[in-house]
Amino acid sequence: MDRSIVVPLEAAVPASLADIREKGRADQRLRELAAELAQTRESIKRYLARELHDGVGAELTAARFALANVQHALAEGADTAAVAAALALAQQSLDAACEAGQRLVQELHAPDVEGGIVASLAQWTRSFAERTGLATSFVCAADVRLTQLPPDAALAVMRVAQEALNNVAKHADASRADVRIQTDAKRLTLIVEDDGRGLPPRARRAGAPSSAAARGFGLPGMRARCEAFGGVLRIASRLRDESPATPWLGAWPAADAAATQSGTTVRAHFLWAAMAHDQDAAGERRGERNVRIRPAR
Repeated sequence: MDRSIVVPLEAAVPASLADIREKGRADQRLRELAAELAQTRESIKRYLARELHDGVGAELTAARFALANVQHALAEGADTAAVAAALALAQQSLDAACEAGQRLVQELHAPDVEGGIVASLAQWTRSFAERTGLATSFVCAADVRLTQLPPDAALAVMRVAQEALNNVAKHADASRADVRIQTDAKRLTLIVEDDGRGLPPRARRAGAPSSAAARGFGLPGMRARCEAFGGVLRIASRLRDESPATPWLGAWPAADAAATQSGTTVRAHFLWAAMAHDQDAAGERRGERNVRIRPAR
């Protein structure tokens, strides 16, 4: 009598179908990431072109006209005071062009986070306040885990803070911005709060993953950095939805009434577990799987 066990063919099919579906999802995600990478590269090119044209280019053009005035004054035999005034204008334009170039380099250059996110962010917020004249404060939780953040995670937190503060300086017409890092058992939370105009709902929705406008830098980039470490980006604004409509996507309403001076709060959440996983992966790449950083006693 044949005692062999016969497994119905349909019993083995679900596992195979599950594998096929999983591979299909992985392939689809790979294609999406490749498309996002291409879009990011194009965004970088557009950003550089705009900054060079509007910042450095504009000041160099002003310096060129100022030097032309110097040449004209010399040809006309103008007195020393007139020539000196024309040269002073040229010098101002060249100084402004140098500052614009330095700002662009600072924005593109990866900040040094080797000293820890707390020291790096504290130093950057101080320099930000000096450059912009915006009153800025930084408060951080006393959590030893902050000293153990791997570089990639620390850089993600730093970049979100930089983008949030730059948005405040460029768009919010605020008088101050407060930066805080809070922690609990599961999350590191970066909070950036200002007292400016408030971000319109349409602009907040533009950064959502499902939005067709979620491309490149700004809110989508901040959101992507949070999601890379298992977190999420939350934006709350005290500007009511019935505020006057903005003329274009991402525009901020005119601050022509005291009621609009309500402010925006950005909360960027990062999961400790995801950041610790990143640290383990980095250790494996360095051949240091069993090395752990422990607090000094």
